[in-house]
Amino acid sequence: MKIKILITTAIACLLLSCQSTPKNVAYFQNIEDFAQKALQDTISFDPVIKKNDQLLITVSAPVLNQEAVAQFNLPAISYLTSGETNVNLTPNLQTYLVNPEGYISYPVLGNIKVAGMTKTELTSYLTELVSKYVADAIVTIHIASFQVMVLGEVLRPGAVLVTNERLTILEALAAAGDLTIFGIREKVLIIRENNDVREMAYVDLTKVDLFSSPYYFLHQNDVIVVEPNEARKRSSKFGAAENYNLSIISLSFSALSVISSTLVALFSIFRK
Repeated sequence: MKIKILITTAIACLLLSCQSTPKNVAYFQNIEDFAQKALQDTISFDPVIKKNDQLLITVSAPVLNQEAVAQFNLPAISYLTSGETNVNLTPNLQTYLVNPEGYISYPVLGNIKVAGMTKTELTSYLTELVSKYVADAIVTIHIASFQVMVLGEVLRPGAVLVTNERLTILEALAAAGDLTIFGIREKVLIIRENNDVREMAYVDLTKVDLFSSPYYFLHQNDVIVVEPNEARKRSSKFGAAENYNLSIISLSFSALSVISSTLVALFSIFRK
C-alpha cells in the first residue's frame, strides 16, 4: 500500500511540474481592482487623414439631383485580367490618393488640403462645399488603405486589413492569432507616424490601464511588435533538432529523477 502511495505521489509531482504556468501570461491581471467599476472608453476615436492615404469618397442626393451629383463622383472602372470576359467584370470605385503635400484633386472643387483632418471633419467640410452645387448632398468617406502590421511572437504575423476604420490593439492581435506563449505581454511595441514623425511606445497587456491608452485604438499603418521572452531567445541559439534533443534529454532526466526517488523510498521501506 505504501509503495502505491509513493509512486502515485511521485507521478503527481512530475505532472504538476510539467503543468506549471509561466508568470505574466494572463491578460489584465489587475482586473480585480476594477471589478466593481464599469470600464468605459475614455477616448473618442476618429481616424485622422494622413499623407498617402487612399480615400473612397462618394456623393449622393435625392433622385431629382442625380445629374448634379454625377460630376462629384469618379467613374467606376474595371480591369480585364487573363481569362476574364466583360460579363464577369465587377466595376470598382476609384479612390483619391492624398499626395505628399496632403492634398487631393477633387472634381469641380479642385485641390483640397485633407491631411491632418479627421474623417468627420473632412466629411463636414466636403458636404459644405458640395452643397453649393447640390441640394441635400450626402458625402461618405472611407479610408480604403487602412491596415496595420503585426510582427514578432504571434501565431500569424503580417498585415491586418481594416474595413470599419476602428481597430483596437486587442482586435489586431486576435486577427494575428494571438500572442504565442513566448511573447512578452508587458512590453508590446507600437510604432506610429504622426506628421512625418515616427513615434514608439510600449503598452502592457497585463494591465487594465490599456483601455485608456492612446494606443488602444490603432491608426492606419501602425506597426505592432511583440518581443520574445528570454526562453525564446535562448532556444533560438539552437536548431530544431537540437531543441528536440534537449527536450528528450530534459524529459529523461525528469523521469530518472522520479524513478531514483521512488527506488530510494522503496529501499527505505524494505530495510524496515
